[in-house]
Amino acid sequence: MIERYSLPAMSALWTPEAKFDAWLLVELAALEAHEALGNVPEGVTAEVREKAQYNIARIDEIEEEVRHDVIAFLTNVAEYVGENSRFVHLGMTSSDLIDTALNVQIQTAKPVLLEKLNALKNTLLERAWEQQYTVMVGRSHGIHGEPITFGAKLLVWVDELERAAARIEAGFEECRVGMISGAMGTYAHLSPQVEALTCKALGLDAVKASTQVIQRDRLASLMNAFALLASSLEKMAVEIRNLQRTDVLEVEEAFAKGQKGSSAMPHKRNPISSENITGLARLIRSYALPCMENVVLWHERDISHSSVERIVVPDAFTLLHYMLNRFNTVMQHLVVFPQNMARNMNIYGGVIFSQRVLLALIDAGVSRETAYRWVQRNAHAAWNVEGGHFRQNILADQDVLAVLSAESIDACFDPSPLLQHIDVMFARFPKPMLV
Repeated sequence: MIERYSLPAMSALWTPEAKFDAWLLVELAALEAHEALGNVPEGVTAEVREKAQYNIARIDEIEEEVRHDVIAFLTNVAEYVGENSRFVHLGMTSSDLIDTALNVQIQTAKPVLLEKLNALKNTLLERAWEQQYTVMVGRSHGIHGEPITFGAKLLVWVDELERAAARIEAGFEECRVGMISGAMGTYAHLSPQVEALTCKALGLDAVKASTQVIQRDRLASLMNAFALLASSLEKMAVEIRNLQRTDVLEVEEAFAKGQKGSSAMPHKRNPISSENITGLARLIRSYALPCMENVVLWHERDISHSSVERIVVPDAFTLLHYMLNRFNTVMQHLVVFPQNMARNMNIYGGVIFSQRVLLALIDAGVSRETAYRWVQRNAHAAWNVEGGHFRQNILADQDVLAVLSAESIDACFDPSPLLQHIDVMFARFPKPMLV
């Protein structure tokens, strides 16, 4: 049974409730900092924490009148808290709350996303070792080159995901900051100590310098790391799609019992998940650009970034999480056809071994230019010709036979020497416990 492509946990982190929970968390942390510094009476934080609630419908109702989401939120919370609500949001500006809470949400989402990324990396590593010696043709320009192994192809993907993870970790770290510095970021109405205590309580570092907002290059860095990861996933998905083509069919996405590929053509078995990954990667990349444009705000702050982030940040996290989950399922259940790999590799009588023949001739004393001409004429005579057979052409070429024995020629068509260093590549990666 192939598991479906659910969105566990991540989508719940970007609901309106999750946002307002983060807002309340920041306000309570700031209030606690004020109390620790003696700015508000002792016991206020505990009382506010006990009473503080919000109602989304009521917030929406208030916002309809005041046209300001933070004021609507604070007004609603005050309706529950009562008199001590005057100490909430003390000396703060809206962006102190919004920006710090956004980074709290981002840090909360971090382990959920990285779990899926690591799961995919581990799946690829397992499949790579499993297919370590599964020989197939390597291709450049879409044209047959020389033998590789399917496991080696997958190791390249593992290596790429390791780099992606490092970039994303760095992006998360850039966003692991908070700001409680008031209007214009000058701490005019509160102490920098409030910021330090608040951020510490939230697991964030205080920004070293701010305006009225946390600078958007931080978020742009994370979104660009997301875009790069999405591009890597698309590269892998496109490879699966190409290898599943009917005329290639070296791998295939698992086809579930009862699944149908076409409303009109019953034979169809399509790489729909990989196509899905390809399309979603375009969206993730599209989110990086407006986040870079958000770096440019007027003077100390405007709100042109706000509308963008309300859409792209939840979407980017949720979609990337989904992509990782779905592609992991593809790779866990991917069907590999070694017999088709062997068939394709030996098409036209093994033309992909032309370099082996070339080097054998050179080793026998033939000039490179002459050897190349001999090999190429025999390869091209076999290429795309019905019944064309490079190996037989070489064995019938009198120029070649004058230099190489039939046994030496036969040895040129053994793929083993071309793969003698595959183990070196695999030794650079840990071997998982294969079931």
